[in-house]
Amino acid sequence: MRSRALPVLYGFVCAALALPVSGASQLPILALTAGMHVVRAEVAYDFESRGRGLMFRESLEPNRGMLFVFDEAGEHWMWMKNTLIPLSVAFIAGDGTIVNIADMKPRDETTHCARRPVPYALEMERGWFAARGIRAGQKIGGLDKAPGPR
Repeated sequence: MRSRALPVLYGFVCAALALPVSGASQLPILALTAGMHVVRAEVAYDFESRGRGLMFRESLEPNRGMLFVFDEAGEHWMWMKNTLIPLSVAFIAGDGTIVNIADMKPRDETTHCARRPVPYALEMERGWFAARGIRAGQKIGGLDKAPGPR
């Protein structure tokens, strides 16, 4: 007896291999502000785009990042499996206040968590926040225009 699952699984694997892993994103881009700095962030607002994040990217353009919009505020965590570039992540409260920032290493499966429930996380090139003097307690502007649930 031949299994029907094998052809279906093969189809999923082939479809996954056909997906681009670099280049332009199909995600919405949102302009955010951090003090006097402007960030152009791709917005990951559904399960699939949040799960993929910045995996397999080899670089980020200056002042570019990814904003994760979660379905609800929670003590969300991030990790770097299959992520090739070093990143910093800011966990952000609903009012735009940065709760905490963590630096993350490429291809590392260590989890980095929000210190309290948040609906957003912003990933930037590692050290981006520190180099601009942006720290916990400061605000990120423009989040009200982000697509997706909050």
